[in-house]
Amino acid sequence: MSGFYKIWQVFDPRRVFVAQGVFLFLLAAMIHLVLLSTDRYNWFDIAAAKYSASE
Repeated sequence: MSGFYKIWQVFDPRRVFVAQGVFLFLLAAMIHLVLLSTDRYNWFDIAAAKYSASE
């Protein structure tokens, strides 16, 4: 474990962190789109139904 710092001599830290950020953003977007495509977790339709029912 003491030689783990040497991985940064192989990979450029800037590229690794940018790639990690892009990956996490795309993962979050994909999760949100999957949830919006379901009936149970589509918070837009749930909010619209509650709003129209209260009028």
